[in-house]
Amino acid sequence: MKSKNGLWVSIMVLAVGFTSCSKDPLANLTAEESRIYITNHDSTKNFSNYHTFSISDSVAVLNNGEASKQLNQTDQAFIDAVKTEMQNDGYTLVNKGANPDLGINITRIYNTSTGIISYSNYYDYYGGYWDPYYWGYGGYNYYSPYSYATYSIREGALSIDMLNLKDAPATNKIEVIWNGLIRGSGIFNANTAADQVNKLFTQSPYLKSK
Repeated sequence: MKSKNGLWVSIMVLAVGFTSCSKDPLANLTAEESRIYITNHDSTKNFSNYHTFSISDSVAVLNNGEASKQLNQTDQAFIDAVKTEMQNDGYTLVNKGANPDLGINITRIYNTSTGIISYSNYYDYYGGYWDPYYWGYGGYNYYSPYSYATYSIREGALSIDMLNLKDAPATNKIEVIWNGLIRGSGIFNANTAADQVNKLFTQSPYLKSK
């Protein structure tokens, strides 16, 4: 199901997670069955206007509000999976110094409570960790047109943010024009990273360069 602001949710799993009366509704689910895939995008953007992208060479880790950058085998698997999906959709991978149209950040999130995530607060509090200087736009703020999304994370979540670098000089801000969020059990697994990222891109058919 798709809302007006572009939010997609895996409905069947979401229904299980939020409507069950059992004390632990995920107890009898496999790791794969427990996962929920949420995507959101700026519906005013035509993604075919973007042709090149670069992706951070490390992953941000948010653990109990403390941020760091890391790169392990699983992180690399997710980075490689995103590269593959973007290239399959017609985008060209370039170095971050080559003025890419899009920048991509990946974040591992731990110990996040059930509730509502405000995208504006998310980028004010967490997005600032990704220093805009990394993408060559020092002093710019992150901006997201989305309002909020509900979440309930037990073991962690993985977030993929797509940044509009092409229009940053004109708008004086780095817009987050697409976000993919995975939550559930066993997310951080190098063997399943490609399949998980594929599910996000599959429910985002508008992500086409041509």
